[in-house]
Amino acid sequence: MTDLDIDHLRQWIGREETKSELLTPAAVDRFNATFDFTGEPRDGDAAPVMIHLCLAPPAAPTAQLGPDGHPARGGFLPPVPLPRRMWAGGSFAFTGDIRVGETVTRRSTIRDVSVKHGRTGTLCFVIVDHRIDSNGREAVRERQDIVYRGTDSAPAKPAEPAPYGAHRRRVEPSAALLFRYSSLTFNGHRIHYDAPYVRDVEGYPGLIVHGPLQATLLVQFAEKLRGRRPALFEFRSLSPLFDDADFTLNAAEDGEALSLWTSYADGPVAMQGRATW
Repeated sequence: MTDLDIDHLRQWIGREETKSELLTPAAVDRFNATFDFTGEPRDGDAAPVMIHLCLAPPAAPTAQLGPDGHPARGGFLPPVPLPRRMWAGGSFAFTGDIRVGETVTRRSTIRDVSVKHGRTGTLCFVIVDHRIDSNGREAVRERQDIVYRGTDSAPAKPAEPAPYGAHRRRVEPSAALLFRYSSLTFNGHRIHYDAPYVRDVEGYPGLIVHGPLQATLLVQFAEKLRGRRPALFEFRSLSPLFDDADFTLNAAEDGEALSLWTSYADGPVAMQGRATW
């Protein structure tokens, strides 16, 4: 078991960071190409939903990246001494439009840092709140739940196969798709694009499908089914997806909402979410 100095890590609570980026038509064009969308983006157009995850990302110098491609620990996020980090869950409240040609600003605050010890080992949770503005107008409120864990964590209990959604779409997690999304988000984490590394060093069966990519696909799916973007999308990650098999986007009516999830054809739920309008 790894000993964590939780009192030290909790000193990061309240820490803030602000980043901005001009949203150009070229950036929207690259986002649309990644997801096979068509159209000619122009200044003043409403930008596609979830593009905010690709704007003003952390940009650590290459020399400051660790062996896994992540920036060195510390800085805005607390220096949690556990090697594996994943997007455990969160929410997006879409309150306005991000528009092409406007400056998008993300204001981030560390809300909480906590440690849990359980059957699967030591886990450290960091909750981050983000407010995303477009030319000073609020567009998105986001909560990001990050979990850190050790490499010696006990395996989770086998999960039941996911149900088939009333609405269902197959996705091929091609190396090109995963690489392009890593590029859009300036994410150097090697588990998403370096197959020999992820198999030989991390011990996974294949490249890992990004949590933000899964969330983006589910929100896009919800938007397509209802004809407009949701007001709120809440989600949690339950199990990983790899590039060794296609996976599915699923949706089922849930009153006035939609329940959504990703899974392999006969595998467990990977990401579970709920969209409301």
